[in-house]
Amino acid sequence: MSKKDPPSEAPQVPGHARIHERGDARLDAVLDFLAWAARPMQLVSLLDETPQRLAAIVQADVVSLYLLEGDGETLVMRGNVGFTERALGQVRLKLGEGITGTAVQILRPISVLSAASHDSFRPFPELQEERFPVFCAVPILGRKGPLGAVVVQRKGRQPFSDADVELLAALSSTVSAAVRAAELIDTARDRHLPSRKAGGGTRHVVLPGVPSIAGRAVGAVAALKRPPRRPRDARFHDDMDRLKLAFEIADRAIQTLRGRAAELRLDGMEFLDTYAMIASDARLRKEALRLCKEGKGVAEALGDIARRVAAAAVAERSPFLEGRARDIEDLCDALVMLAASDPRAEMPAKAVVIADKLTVFDVLLSSRWKPVGIALSETTQSPRTEVLLRLLGLPAVQDVGGLFRWASDGDVALLDGDHGLLILNPSRSEVASVREETRQRGRSRLS
Repeated sequence: MSKKDPPSEAPQVPGHARIHERGDARLDAVLDFLAWAARPMQLVSLLDETPQRLAAIVQADVVSLYLLEGDGETLVMRGNVGFTERALGQVRLKLGEGITGTAVQILRPISVLSAASHDSFRPFPELQEERFPVFCAVPILGRKGPLGAVVVQRKGRQPFSDADVELLAALSSTVSAAVRAAELIDTARDRHLPSRKAGGGTRHVVLPGVPSIAGRAVGAVAALKRPPRRPRDARFHDDMDRLKLAFEIADRAIQTLRGRAAELRLDGMEFLDTYAMIASDARLRKEALRLCKEGKGVAEALGDIARRVAAAAVAERSPFLEGRARDIEDLCDALVMLAASDPRAEMPAKAVVIADKLTVFDVLLSSRWKPVGIALSETTQSPRTEVLLRLLGLPAVQDVGGLFRWASDGDVALLDGDHGLLILNPSRSEVASVREETRQRGRSRLS
């Protein structure tokens, strides 16, 4: 008898109870799963371990865990075993799209011997799903509707049995309870929740997004800020020294970014050359210092220069000059913040930075404080943003729904760039696991 075969049935004697001892691989795996799922756990553990455990129970080569989020109509792969890790947070289906989306929409499991032959099949070429044609999607049901789906796939031609489907449907209820407990925010089922007031809080909240750079980090939330459009420009006796230092900091930071881009052999880094030219432009620096010497504050002097450049670009009707003017304005904003004694320019060290989008201004401003992660409320296809994220090399998540509704400066946040999640006020165990990962990475670098 192989290890996978269940033990032979013992004859049943009336009045005698049978103890189902360990040895039945499937029953053992089911009971182990139920015992594991009953314990309090981190959402990351749920996303990582559920697919692995279910794969062992139903002998599947691929198991994917999809969660319903966003507008309540988008299914996102948040957990998986069998496919590349890059699929997490990237594979997305609309409700009713594909076999999985259809199963969730009609709230019934769907199984098929050859997924590609099904009329509803939605291929993702990067997954090479043709390797695993045997397919079954089981909806995860919540109190008021679907929460997502468990999808299992196999090689070969052996279909998932009715018993497999029934068991997956039953076990998905434990996944449902864990997902609800995770406080996944900004879904259709949570629209009745009020926005949190600014100023921090203690509620454990999970904000879903799109993973950009893998890794996990913990830090205090810090929103990137730009100088006010109409600043009350206080003047200081050392304005010229402040401005000179700001130019030096910006120049060094840009050169560091250029060096790292060259090491990584990144494409699309030409804009950094433009910023390097602007930051080292002797005429720009001389004019800014002259205006300060004449009695203008740093913000007023740099704002005057940016406005003049923008007006000249508009007069010339040159797209090239208009782009250059925007770059100069971006750099001038960064110089204002770097030179200011305004608390707006300050940021806690090792912070999780939040912003709508990422620009060179943001990178220059945050470079002094060495952030540990980045969360953006928008998804951008801008080559600049992708280059900047890769240059920073920090865990990053984009398109974080409800970011500024729920996150406030000073909140503790766990940024999960593997699954595409921002966890506000994480548990002690979640924080401890990330710090242990960081220590292990440090040891591996030293060894």
